[in-house]
Amino acid sequence: MPKMTERERLADLEARQRRISDEIEAARLTLRNRYAAIVTDLPIETLSERDFRDILTQCLRVGAAASVAALKALPATAPPTP
Repeated sequence: MPKMTERERLADLEARQRRISDEIEAARLTLRNRYAAIVTDLPIETLSERDFRDILTQCLRVGAAASVAALKALPATAPPTP
């Protein structure tokens, strides 16, 4: 096989980059859909949309381990009745 020119090499690398970007986006969407399915099994209707978003945003901001540790440290309470 003849050696590629720099222009051909660049075009090949850019095509690979696009394929990898598409693959990353597909994997991200699959993971998000899996997590969304988990939410459908939880009684989240007791939260306002803003509270739900704030909880998730803060958990993502500080990280899973810190979030779980902080939440486990809270005293147990009875769930509110709808």
